[in-house]
Amino acid sequence: MEKKPLVFAYYVTGHGFGHATRVLEVVRNLILAGHEVHVVTGVPDYIFTTEIKSARLFIRKVLLDCGAVQADALTVDRLASLEKYVQTAVVPRDSILATEVEWLKSINANLVASDAVPIACRAAADAGIRAVCVTNFSWDFIYAEYVMVAGRQSHSIIWQIAEDYSHCDFLIRLPGYCPMPAFSDVVDAPLVVRKLHKSRAEVRKELGIEEDAKVLIYNFGGQPAGWKLEKEYLPDGWICLVCGASDEQELPENFVKLPKDVYTPDLIAASDCMLGKIGYGTASEALAYKVPLIFVRRDYFNEEPFVRNMLEYCQCGVEIIRRDLLSGRWAPYIQRAITLKPCYEGGTNGGEVVAQILHDIALGKDPTPSKLRGSRRLKDAIVLGYQLQGVSGKDIDVPHWYTLAQTELSSRTPLPDENSIQNTTSAIGTGDFEILHGDHHGLSDTIGFLKSLKDLHALSNNANSSKHQSRESLAAAAMINWEEEIVVTRAPGRLDVMGGIADYSGSLVLQMPVREACHVAIQRCRPEKQKLWKHAQARQQKKGDGTTPVLQIVSFGSELSNRAPTFDMDLFDFLEDGKPISYEKARLYFAQDPSQKWAAYVAGTILVLMTELGIQFQDGISILVSSGVPEGKGVSSSAAIEVATMSAVAASHGLNIAPRDLALLCQKVENHIVGAPCGVMDQMASACGEENKLLAMLCQPAEVLGHVEIPSHIRFWGIDSGIRHSVGGADYGSVRIGTFMGRKMIKSMASKQLSSPNHNSPKVEGMNNDETDEHGKDLLQAEAALDYLCNLSPHRYESYVHRLPEFLPGNEFIENYNHHDDSITIIDKKCSYAVRAPTRHPIYENFRVKAFKALLSAAPSDDQLSTLGELMYQCHYSYSACGLGSDGTDKLVELVQQKQHSKSTGGTLFGAKITGGGSGGTVCVIGKNLFRSSEQIFKIQQKYKAITGFLPFVFEGSSPGAGKFGYLKLRMRSRSS
Repeated sequence: MEKKPLVFAYYVTGHGFGHATRVLEVVRNLILAGHEVHVVTGVPDYIFTTEIKSARLFIRKVLLDCGAVQADALTVDRLASLEKYVQTAVVPRDSILATEVEWLKSINANLVASDAVPIACRAAADAGIRAVCVTNFSWDFIYAEYVMVAGRQSHSIIWQIAEDYSHCDFLIRLPGYCPMPAFSDVVDAPLVVRKLHKSRAEVRKELGIEEDAKVLIYNFGGQPAGWKLEKEYLPDGWICLVCGASDEQELPENFVKLPKDVYTPDLIAASDCMLGKIGYGTASEALAYKVPLIFVRRDYFNEEPFVRNMLEYCQCGVEIIRRDLLSGRWAPYIQRAITLKPCYEGGTNGGEVVAQILHDIALGKDPTPSKLRGSRRLKDAIVLGYQLQGVSGKDIDVPHWYTLAQTELSSRTPLPDENSIQNTTSAIGTGDFEILHGDHHGLSDTIGFLKSLKDLHALSNNANSSKHQSRESLAAAAMINWEEEIVVTRAPGRLDVMGGIADYSGSLVLQMPVREACHVAIQRCRPEKQKLWKHAQARQQKKGDGTTPVLQIVSFGSELSNRAPTFDMDLFDFLEDGKPISYEKARLYFAQDPSQKWAAYVAGTILVLMTELGIQFQDGISILVSSGVPEGKGVSSSAAIEVATMSAVAASHGLNIAPRDLALLCQKVENHIVGAPCGVMDQMASACGEENKLLAMLCQPAEVLGHVEIPSHIRFWGIDSGIRHSVGGADYGSVRIGTFMGRKMIKSMASKQLSSPNHNSPKVEGMNNDETDEHGKDLLQAEAALDYLCNLSPHRYESYVHRLPEFLPGNEFIENYNHHDDSITIIDKKCSYAVRAPTRHPIYENFRVKAFKALLSAAPSDDQLSTLGELMYQCHYSYSACGLGSDGTDKLVELVQQKQHSKSTGGTLFGAKITGGGSGGTVCVIGKNLFRSSEQIFKIQQKYKAITGFLPFVFEGSSPGAGKFGYLKLRMRSRSS
């Protein structure tokens, strides 16, 4: 041991006590090694002083970050979190840095450790002291989603946090970690877990609990206000230990109130299972002491999916849905939890290991080989560099590493290789399943999905064959009744070649169904034969209404997202006094638990069929959803889910719904139940599209004009910008509102001109008096009754444009025009809306699409391709004029233009445009159907990655829509003979 003790400054985030308790273990080991530790924290002193009684421990009460602000025990307030962080760490930043640098120098600190305070890393760098972060997440990743909600003005918060972290020498990464690309040098450490003070027997003896009694510990870090605890919540014979209950709270006789200063690890180890929310401290102690954790999700805390995945992988986690937690239906979850055999195999001596690493770094011994630092690390942390926020006209979107994380979280249906396709096709024909109806059309993703069903069947026969099965696979295997028929449907995403946001204004659109698709397997069973999950059974038993039909849904690909993989409800909950509930009530029903809001896309199809077609559902329904359409890329992942589900429900119930009508029903799901103001082209393309053809549709509201063959010399690609797109976003909605405002104002102008004193001879620009007398009145009458904005020709729009405002406040529009006549969006009186550009866009876009469609049938030539490409470029810049552009999509279009005009490479690409709702998402590219074109697309991929750090996904190829695919009906071969 060194003669002179080292001095450590350890900064602790202000987010809850969990960070302080894990820091405590590291600090304990540093002090045991003879060192001096100064803890900078906002938590009460007793967290440290009750466990460490040493003159080498110094507590400095300073709060330098605020973590995530919670609206209640389970919900993070994203906007309040950002606002508080700004007040805590951004506004006083200069003062904080000056104070911390001076203080670090005054204590002669040898090393700064941070869990995970960003500004501490920068302060250390300014003081000339090495810094290390010890954490399983960083605030740049946690806040990234909050910034997406808060808007562009908050993006600099992310960049500043990432820049601060970039000054760290190392990240000591704890298990259950999130993506943390702001750090280049990483050392992994075991779980940091508090040590036990007492044995299980000692704890139970002190509490007067028999050794063989069943004990649940209820640990939410404080009893949430308003939550009731009732005796019947527990199975017979169980006892519940309650942490953090208020002094005034009365508890039932089978609940035990614990003292405020109780040492939680001892209580956890003495219990049979735990009920609470996921946090690092709770999860690590559950794993270390092999106590199953029944957890409920918190909304919008982005660390949780990664810790949860670790829990479930180690057979230590059971999710309880929120409505069962609050209504006291705990028993089935408890019974499931005690069957688990937690199997965490990693170390639990993280406190000792981290302390040793900190000791070595303070002495100048790096635990890993040195890597590039400085500017390279900064480039890894943020899109296009932190400095770009000061460049005029630049507003870089969410950092690319957040999008990378989203890509990591999303699931894609695996495409088997050729051999596996042949093997699977053979197996389907002669093995487990018999195809009673339909054809898989040789589609590799469909064959892969059928193989996954076979795997689920095998899992249902041997559920314990692997201790690391995903929860969604186990849930799906358990809900399917393998003796009954299964219906499978498929619906692709779509690439918006031309038309885009002009759809809701009645434009012609051209859409190509992509290769990526969503598969749905559905099973209809009589209620008494349906295989229900345990908690669904318990809910029915408690209601006492007998066996009623239940809807059960499993969504694959949720392991590392904050989307619950399962959803269930009684189908009769869609009824009120024997009639379907309103769409508004349904939207509120699905929104009450954000982790299950996704189910609106699936379950909403059933309510729409009940409401619009009067269908009655008397049987239970089990649905498995597996989508290979990437989310947030602007290729209609939501429409693919809706169309595949609606098709499956229709096929399984003998409903013959034409693809066009089915698409219109699916639009109602998204507009009225999900609450996203999309047009109908997405659902139409997914339902009615054909392989290697463009669906030509006039959106008035959904007239299919036919399918346009893509000429053999032309090819389309989609390139993902990496910027997440959502039709529910504020930009899309405000542009739509501005468009409808413009239509209403044009109609009003035409009406006023008709009703003027000279209405018998209305003045129409561009016509002489004779023409006006003959045609002017009819023209103005048509424009006064304008049903779709796209029915106004470009030259007629020019006669109104000078009277349309660039922007108009919502309250002023409502005062003068009352309503904008759009049932999907609502005008905010406090907002100002762009009017002129959103009104112009669909009128000229409709003209461009018509020209594009006509040109596709022209003789093949470079002039043809150049003109098609020019129409796409014009569309792209019109999006930007509406405010729906993004730096990422602009960069991709610029790279296409560079390839097009390159003399050295001989460009074979001719145009590109942003797609769908804009504001990010995917760019559509047109080029010659040559191998050289694919090479140029690949080079654009690589160039974009070099600029942004994000490797874009390329959509290439096409596939049939849901109507052409039809449906498959399967039965287990062993049961069908």
